[in-house]
Amino acid sequence: MTDSIQHDIHLLQYCQNDKRVITLVGEMGGSSQSLKGQLLLDGGMLTGSFFHRTVVFVCQHNDEGAFGLILNRRMEHTIQELSTEIVPEKLEKTPIYVGGPVQPGALSFLITDSYLDDEEIIPNVAMGHSFDRLVELCNNYSPQRDIRIYSGYSGWSPGQLEAEIKRGSWTIHPANKKLVFDHEPGDLWRHIMYQKGWEERLFADSPDDLSDN
Repeated sequence: MTDSIQHDIHLLQYCQNDKRVITLVGEMGGSSQSLKGQLLLDGGMLTGSFFHRTVVFVCQHNDEGAFGLILNRRMEHTIQELSTEIVPEKLEKTPIYVGGPVQPGALSFLITDSYLDDEEIIPNVAMGHSFDRLVELCNNYSPQRDIRIYSGYSGWSPGQLEAEIKRGSWTIHPANKKLVFDHEPGDLWRHIMYQKGWEERLFADSPDDLSDN
């Protein structure tokens, strides 16, 4: 087993062991507006956690909780290298992203196209979880189509995300297709933080490990 494959396996094991996403449970009174279609960014209070400097795309948010996928944590391997399924040739070189610390190995994917049969999260962006559906999409050619594949997800119980936002853990930014699919993932968090204000720019320019400062 190569060092890079061990790195990805250890990353998924760390996801499984990180309980922060499912233990920071809080309640907020009254109804709240859905954050579906928004981006959650580490606003400076998540240093040392799994979500340090992440950008999370909120795919679902209602009274039962929230579901999101991390956009800027790409693994070093393709779906062909890590999947136990027979992968279509068109998907063989598709990289996998770590969607979050809940259920490592659980498949999710985001798809963009000029026309989508599935319910859209934001215009021209939808989500799926079925490997068979993923294969079906690959077998139907569309020049405008792009797909991102995720292992694991980020999940919040009822009221938990609202409580974390109230504590200032997350900075909110509207999502769009360009940010989800077109921008370089490694620079996505810093790129968005630079659009928010001088405090966010200052934080974005700080060392990744403040002990190095």
